[in-house]
Amino acid sequence: MRRVLIAFFIATLTVSLSGCGAGLNAETRNLKQVTDGVEATVNTDGNNIKVVNLLVVETAEGAGVLVGTLVNSLDQEDALLGVAINGQIASLTGSNVLAKNKPVIFEGPSANIKAVVPVLGAKAGQRVQVTMFFARAGEVTVQAIIRDQRDDYAGITA
Repeated sequence: MRRVLIAFFIATLTVSLSGCGAGLNAETRNLKQVTDGVEATVNTDGNNIKVVNLLVVETAEGAGVLVGTLVNSLDQEDALLGVAINGQIASLTGSNVLAKNKPVIFEGPSANIKAVVPVLGAKAGQRVQVTMFFARAGEVTVQAIIRDQRDDYAGITA
């Protein structure tokens, strides 16, 4: 009887210490987003474009600057035709061609495109709708967070 109680005690202790007792709804199991930026995939009609770590930076002047990366995994090129941030069409400068596995990067040292709206109309900490329009893949809409122009985003300008 003593061996059965010890075995039961060890099993109970193992389950409680390993965290398995939290079940399928454990907080650590339900994490969805580990960065400020949102992610999305456009994989309809044979397309495969990934939107990675997308967010908007509010500048001191009240403009909105898009930050993030786009990657096309298909052999056939696509093109970013436009971006709307908080219902406003952003001005695009740079390369909008999405070649296979050649990232289109908004802001940062490797940036090859820029998207800016002159008046964002929202403040840091809020979320705004960002819609991207592609030549082949159609469009994708995400709710991106707005960050202020400090820390990692201090050097971002309109």
